[in-house]
Amino acid sequence: MIKSMTGFGRCEYADENRRFAVEIKSVNHRYLDLAIKMPKKLNFFEAAIRNELKNYIQRGKVDVFITYEDFTDNSANVKYNKELAEEYLKYLKQMSEDFSLDYDVRVSTLSRLPEVFDMEEAEIDEEEIWAGLKKALCGAAEKFVEFRIKEGENLKNDLIGKLDGMLELVKFIKDRAPGIINEYKENLKAKVQEMLGDTKVDEARLLTEVTIFADRVCVDEEIVRLTSHIEATKKALTDGGSIGRKLDFIAQEMNREANTILSKANDLATSDHAIELKTEIEKVREQIQNIE
Repeated sequence: MIKSMTGFGRCEYADENRRFAVEIKSVNHRYLDLAIKMPKKLNFFEAAIRNELKNYIQRGKVDVFITYEDFTDNSANVKYNKELAEEYLKYLKQMSEDFSLDYDVRVSTLSRLPEVFDMEEAEIDEEEIWAGLKKALCGAAEKFVEFRIKEGENLKNDLIGKLDGMLELVKFIKDRAPGIINEYKENLKAKVQEMLGDTKVDEARLLTEVTIFADRVCVDEEIVRLTSHIEATKKALTDGGSIGRKLDFIAQEMNREANTILSKANDLATSDHAIELKTEIEKVREQIQNIE
């Protein structure tokens, strides 16, 4: 099977303490480009998230969106800094003595001084959080891959149809080639006969000219290579796997052979079919860009 590089998958996982939601979407890209957006509290897991996703995705520009809710009551704790409060009291008493002021410090006053009370995050259970996050992540990744496989099957069927059409175009060019040479020979013989009148035509010279022409317009090698490339592409699509880069290279080779055939064409019908062939190759190449 083949996979499209266009994909989407979403999954949620929740227990009594936490809720995770993961959404994955992608478009085509030459390499694997992962962009992950998630709460800062989960940044610790970024490397693990990337490693896990590489088990599911080989190529594509992939955006991952993660949301997280914590239902526990102990997500933050109040910290009382007794040592700092004692320092404040010592200096406040010193100030009252230095400036002959009343020493009227209240608890409410002291508590508002910087860092006497502070909020600190409660220790998190990394294994527990990763277990929940991984379930949501893998669930989204599995749906994402299912989407890609379905799109890939549609791509494969469409591409094979186009490749079969290309084989028909190649067959026409191949079958047309002998007729072009025969027509050239007859036309050349008629022109020479018209110029020479009753004088006998030099068959050897005529054959030499036809041979030179035939060599100039011969596309046998190009047809063999192009047919081979088309069949190789069909086989790769049937075999499946991560074949996008390979098929892109083959498409470039197909285009090169089609260009050569067009440049050698000395016949309107052959030129028309070669142009149509180039058009179909370009369509195939565009779709190949979206195969993983």
